[in-house]
Amino acid sequence: MKLFALALAASDLMAGSVSAEAASWTIDTAKSHLGFTGTENGTAFNGRFGAFSGTIAFDPAQPQAGHADVVIETGSARTGDPQKDGALPGSDWFAANKFPQAHLVITGFKPNGPGAYEAAATLTIRGISRAVTLPFTLSITGNEAHADGSVPLIRTDWGVGQGAWSTAQYVALQVSVSFDIVAEKSGP
Repeated sequence: MKLFALALAASDLMAGSVSAEAASWTIDTAKSHLGFTGTENGTAFNGRFGAFSGTIAFDPAQPQAGHADVVIETGSARTGDPQKDGALPGSDWFAANKFPQAHLVITGFKPNGPGAYEAAATLTIRGISRAVTLPFTLSITGNEAHADGSVPLIRTDWGVGQGAWSTAQYVALQVSVSFDIVAEKSGP
């Protein structure tokens, strides 16, 4: 009888671990947008990162077990303004030659109402890592997930803006980073 109980407990444990496995998702960069809004001399400007990729593990039934890894090519930042676009990859801003990638690592998701979540993450830019919380909404239809959100960041917390750009005299310190991510289910 004890052997039967042990076998039953083991099968329950194994079933629990299978159901706890989060589905794998891959960001569809052609359908996704990663942008930012800043302010220079009192005038807002928008930009986007043209090159980024990432994978996500997420199960809405157990979001806290999820995780994600996103890599952003810092040299792909564009605003449509030739002066800004020329400056952003330079040493005063992203220093793309020395730090070609920013890295976002999400270690868990927390439900925050119907279809709403917060992601606990570490964002690394210019070799500086800081904890961030990303609020977002999520909808899943079939094998496609759509996440949408934004987060305010203080750019100088990551060393973005050196020299004359390290204060808010010309460019505001706060930048809003927005994301509209579409991901395709790529695994169980």
